[in-house]
Amino acid sequence: MSPETTIQAALLTPVIGAVLISLCGRWTNLRETVTLVTAVILFSLVISLYPLVLEGGRPSLVVGEMLPNLSIAFTVEPLGMLFACIASFLWIVNSLYSIGYMRGNNEKNQTRFYVCFAIALASSVAIAFAGNMMTLFIFYEALTISTYPLVTHAGTEKAKRGGRVYLGILLSTSIGLLFLAIVWTWMIAGTLDFTPGGILEGKASNTIIGILLALYMFGIGKAALMPFHRWLPAAMVAPTPVSALLHAVAVVKAGVFTVVKVIIYIFGVDFLSVTIDPDWLLYISGFTILAASIIALRSDNLKRRLAYSTISQLSYVIMAAAILAPLSVLGAALHIAVHAFGKITLFFAAGSIYTASHKTEVSQLDGIGRRMPWTMGAFAIGALSMIGVPPTAGFISKWYILHGAFDSGQMLAVGIIIVSSLLNASYFLPIVHAAFFKKEIESPNHDDHGEAPFTVVIALTVTATITILLFFFPGIFIDLARQLI
Repeated sequence: MSPETTIQAALLTPVIGAVLISLCGRWTNLRETVTLVTAVILFSLVISLYPLVLEGGRPSLVVGEMLPNLSIAFTVEPLGMLFACIASFLWIVNSLYSIGYMRGNNEKNQTRFYVCFAIALASSVAIAFAGNMMTLFIFYEALTISTYPLVTHAGTEKAKRGGRVYLGILLSTSIGLLFLAIVWTWMIAGTLDFTPGGILEGKASNTIIGILLALYMFGIGKAALMPFHRWLPAAMVAPTPVSALLHAVAVVKAGVFTVVKVIIYIFGVDFLSVTIDPDWLLYISGFTILAASIIALRSDNLKRRLAYSTISQLSYVIMAAAILAPLSVLGAALHIAVHAFGKITLFFAAGSIYTASHKTEVSQLDGIGRRMPWTMGAFAIGALSMIGVPPTAGFISKWYILHGAFDSGQMLAVGIIIVSSLLNASYFLPIVHAAFFKKEIESPNHDDHGEAPFTVVIALTVTATITILLFFFPGIFIDLARQLI
């Protein structure tokens, strides 16, 4: 199969899978088998492109031309390869997890859930492989729309209200700010193609470049930069597999992926560093990191704590990119990957706790580690990765970001990373300590529970194991990230 055909197959596989899942809705086992098989096929197609990209190849596919010099086109480059590998692999694990979670909680509309999930993955792969900003924008919007039914899955008034916030913020930022930036870029540069070194050098004044950067950074609402972050905690009304999709597999990863891609391929790191002062972006992302960490520290609801932790961790990527140092850009790309595995482990654990015990608050978790050692052991590994403690993958990305900040003399960024890491420890480690070392709180209901269903435990064990393995074998992502600098 040629690389072009492989790209086409990777884009179409989840769409075909969504159709087949819909047709198999009456037969539960067959529907879930189709979901898993589709996810495995997609990952196989994506990973088959890895050696070619690693060797410097940039396979591409042009679908059609919208306007002169503006096509629906796809090109596989290192950052997109990294994002596609993460999303396609975690779809397999999340699908396995979803089987146990959806059945264990007797969730309604399970067929719709799996169909929308497949469409969201199709959009994510298209974003990863987008060859220009317009192609990326089209599928960025498709991802927002396809995940809305997942956010409102419960059908309650609370779910609908959360869905309105989710849709309202993401669509208003993308249409009102991001689309304006894209059109303005096309008028200035005459192209929207992702080009190493950027496409704006010599095309506009420093003032216009600064305005464009602001439009892009705030317009990419999925990156959850404050004040456009409220959609993320609002979306926590969704089932835990959806939360995992939002935080680790697709949505927020599409946001920070787009931020890094815009800085590298639309503006160009070297061009930005000599054209404008990007410190304002460092200040805002730093504020987001610390403010979100403080809110997480004060949140008793476990999913809300994890949501604000995600907002904080996303701004690590934005801040690292804003430093504009080669090592910090490498660290930004790595953090996209390592955060995915650590955070999905944490959400898997939260869902496992809910499925087995129906506990949702941090204050309810005393002694639960004795009943659920696999779940809370995995949670501990995910938490250590968020803090950045070896031997977990989070240490690797934070090391590169810190190295880049030191090399650039950005001591403010160094201080923010140190303080936020201490805050991470303050809101994660007490959960682990309470789970294993405090006396269990007696409950009149669900007091005989053990671990969650087998597929749930398998999924969170896999992601926790990978979180450790990536510390010892980070080369699969570092080799790709090095091609960006």
